[in-house]
Amino acid sequence: MPVVNSWNEWDTLREVVVGSATGACFEPTEPGNRPQVRGPGDLPFPTGPKSDEAVHRADEQLEGLAAVLAGQGVTVRRPEPYDFSRSLRTPGFEVENQYCAVCPRDVMITLGNEILEATMSRRARYFEYEPYRKLVYGYWEADQRVGWTVAPKPTMADSMYRQDFWEWPLEERHARMHDSEFCVTQDEVVFDAADMSRFGRDILVQESMTTNRAGIRWLKRTLEPKGFRVHPVHFPLDYFPSHIDCTFVPLRPGLILTNPDRPIRDAERRMFTENDWKLVDAPEPVLTNDDMPPYCQSSKWLSMNVLSVSPDTVICEEQEKPLQDLMYSLGFEVLTVPFRDVFEYGGSLHCATWDIRRDGTREDYFPSLSSRPAV
Repeated sequence: MPVVNSWNEWDTLREVVVGSATGACFEPTEPGNRPQVRGPGDLPFPTGPKSDEAVHRADEQLEGLAAVLAGQGVTVRRPEPYDFSRSLRTPGFEVENQYCAVCPRDVMITLGNEILEATMSRRARYFEYEPYRKLVYGYWEADQRVGWTVAPKPTMADSMYRQDFWEWPLEERHARMHDSEFCVTQDEVVFDAADMSRFGRDILVQESMTTNRAGIRWLKRTLEPKGFRVHPVHFPLDYFPSHIDCTFVPLRPGLILTNPDRPIRDAERRMFTENDWKLVDAPEPVLTNDDMPPYCQSSKWLSMNVLSVSPDTVICEEQEKPLQDLMYSLGFEVLTVPFRDVFEYGGSLHCATWDIRRDGTREDYFPSLSSRPAV
């Protein structure tokens, strides 16, 4: 097996990168992001480095996840230390500090035997590939079968964003979101890797606040000559879509965990129903949106952000008992870890990992697509 080999989200996991909170900072306010403190009042969002205590709590839980994975026989790698407190200045923008390396899934993705680095959509995350660069070089040097593609870096200049997006009245945002017009314009190639989900030959890409149509076109032109099929997907009731892995989560061939608040567009659902996939709604999360950590910018649906260790084993957050019960009823072995202290860094178990090697090869899980006439 090549040292890099991962075609889907569920085959048996052999090697993975687990993120790190070391050096993490609060993500700054910028055109692509308006972080807010949860709860009563109108407190300003903090700036600069996270506290040592917050970093320690998150790193302890990330270490716990790494230990559980190692106990399953998975080789675990970690990112290199990086100073996220450094400011950035490019010809297109300035930003006072960077973010963190907790969520490698956002910036890096494995597509078969190839590593792809995303453009990213926010200024503070422009160089977020840096903590993983030494690992990538190691994989690339170790095996000539390993491909490595870096997406074009966008300018992230003011013109790349709709500056007034965050001030739109709710009614206007509801109207425009059906056209998939969000804070990022359509003029440059923009995508986060976490808006992608892998199904063997087929790759879903969510159009969102972090991935635009130009980004999806670039992915189609880059990946389809290599034998992939790239499918844009939309979830019309999600007014702030960002990353697909809390909305539409494949668990094994023929089974997807879905978000009852964010159904997939009817026409796009047909791809799954015509190929005998079962879509199962996730239960209501234990935490409500109001209960999420004060600095967390994600929704309660982080509960869905599970990590598949194999087609019959998943890791869930320790307190999400309703989801664990659903997984048991579907025939899964369920492993649990505490992970709530990681939530304020923008993700949960799937977000905090980047799978390098799984068993398996490229399969076609949607035979009806192959039988359709070309258009």
